[in-house]
Amino acid sequence: MADKDYLRGKKILIVDDEPDVLETLKELLPECETVKATNYKEARELLEAGYFDMAILDIMGVDGFGLLEISVKKKVIPVMLTANALSPENTIKSFKEGAALYVPKEKIANIVTYLEDVLEAKEKGKGFWWRWMERFGEYYNKKFGPRWQEPGKDVWAKMEEQKEKGVKYFLFPGA
Repeated sequence: MADKDYLRGKKILIVDDEPDVLETLKELLPECETVKATNYKEARELLEAGYFDMAILDIMGVDGFGLLEISVKKKVIPVMLTANALSPENTIKSFKEGAALYVPKEKIANIVTYLEDVLEAKEKGKGFWWRWMERFGEYYNKKFGPRWQEPGKDVWAKMEEQKEKGVKYFLFPGA
């Protein structure tokens, strides 16, 4: 990470049905303006009515994939943060549907680093997932076993390409 404070002044929507997760995120992101939502309807209304730089979306309990679709349409940088829906398959789905990152809730303490990775990638014209394997590859090896990458080899290859070549970043599928 460079010396830049990528998050200062960013407006971030945080969506989770667990109040303690919302409070933790708010505490971890003091340099940001955070807006909390505890359900799909509330989050959808906020996304449709206002401007956000980023959205941190849980998957279970708030229809995170539905909110991901809205975020992509509204050009809000979406980051998936999940525990119960943590799987290589949902990681692939998030990547393909336009999420800028997929973060296990177990790693929430490092959320600033991950969000800064995304914003640094945007600034440098890299793919948002350029550091994902570096940040989470070993975690996935331990959690899902050494063969977790076999399904979706094309997706993992695209992630590595972003890291190796610094491809032009994409935020929205087809853009």
